[in-house]
Amino acid sequence: MTGNERPRICFIGFGEAGQAIASGLTEEKVAGMAAWDILFPEREGEKLKDAGAAIGVRVAASAADAVDGADIVVSAVTAASSLAAAQSVKAQLAGQLFLDINSVSPGRKQETARELESTARYVDVAVMAPIHPARHRTAMLLAGPHAEAAAPLLSALGMQPAIAGSEVGAAAAIKMVRSVMVKGMEALTYECFVAAARAGVTDQVMASLAKSFPGLDWAKVIEYNLERMASHGARRAAEMEEVADTLRELGLDPLMATATAARQREMGRLGKQEKVRGTIKAGRAAMLGAISTAARDRH
Repeated sequence: MTGNERPRICFIGFGEAGQAIASGLTEEKVAGMAAWDILFPEREGEKLKDAGAAIGVRVAASAADAVDGADIVVSAVTAASSLAAAQSVKAQLAGQLFLDINSVSPGRKQETARELESTARYVDVAVMAPIHPARHRTAMLLAGPHAEAAAPLLSALGMQPAIAGSEVGAAAAIKMVRSVMVKGMEALTYECFVAAARAGVTDQVMASLAKSFPGLDWAKVIEYNLERMASHGARRAAEMEEVADTLRELGLDPLMATATAARQREMGRLGKQEKVRGTIKAGRAAMLGAISTAARDRH
């Protein structure tokens, strides 16, 4: 396949990331798209199948059916399922590009690459920003021996790839290590400002932090970080567990990463409550009040 040909693309995993990329690719020169998700046969999968139909993606009957005829396979499953997803389609692969966009440790990416080394051209892909609103144009890092070949093909589809390195795991390492700070800051925002709200000193703490970090708009930081955790805490907790594995692979004890995973998971649970979700767009005071109450009620 060259950059001038119209590729056929399949998605293994059709949650938020898969749907966003697929919806963006409808604006590009693709020959067709198919998707499979392990939830498709379940009641929870009806929304995913409806999303596929609305986007114009063929809802496959199985993982093998999705891969049939595909030039590019995009693996976009949960972190815990990334290796199993690759194994589920291994027998149907015949040299396709396999884009592993899952948020997992470099070690997991390397294990998956070894699993597929005789059947696919594996590429370690790290999605480096929220998938919305840019969708398929979200910045991505590529790594591995097939990254250089994949980059122009993805660029021809309007995507924004950059090369992180020639070794599988290089892109994942950047994302995982970066997440120590990004998702750790989210967890600290929760802990700091729920405490501030309970103590009645939110404005004073914000004013003090503004002096120490004058480049940050703390009102926006609070609202953004809490919304991300409320909406995606469970997924972000799973990613932080992969971050912890990454740090262990590097010989570091992941004290902060494991604590961040716990806070993200807690906030993900709280974020499912209507009394919390209903305040997402109501501003930081309402959000903090609802989160504080919900957290207190759980203990």
